[in-house]
Amino acid sequence: MAAGLDAIRGIVERVASSHGLEVVEVELRGGGKSRMLRVTIDKPGGVTHEDCANVSREAGTILDVEEAVPGSSYTLEVSSPGLDRKLVRPADYERFVGSRVKLTTYEPVDGGRQFEGRLESAGGGRITLDVTPIAKRKKDQQPTRKIEVDLANVEKANLVPEF
Repeated sequence: MAAGLDAIRGIVERVASSHGLEVVEVELRGGGKSRMLRVTIDKPGGVTHEDCANVSREAGTILDVEEAVPGSSYTLEVSSPGLDRKLVRPADYERFVGSRVKLTTYEPVDGGRQFEGRLESAGGGRITLDVTPIAKRKKDQQPTRKIEVDLANVEKANLVPEF
């Protein structure tokens, strides 16, 4: 199925790039008649409803004509990544340096696997997070707590919306 998903991603990326969009994620879920092809797109400034509709219409037509999605029928869903978007690729981390992030690691780092903090840097396959509790940051003279994590050790990471 990986080869099929690569072909699907290639088609979706061509369509998205023609509209100035990037493909964040492509996933095929379910089986039988309840299969869902979920495509997540993004662009600086955010994705509009029209962006989603255009990619859905054009990519759906090509996918159907080329019979790129193996098996029976499927539902195509095209959406934005949302405020709490996943961070998957190294470029995602680099793009969102300065943002709040919540992440889980495969192996413990400094005695823990779940962290929330400000993404301070990303590069060379590593990220640095300032995980100093917000309450302590407000007090003067409190030392900051930073951790470094290899991207290969990140199981899951999402942005934390700030209002």
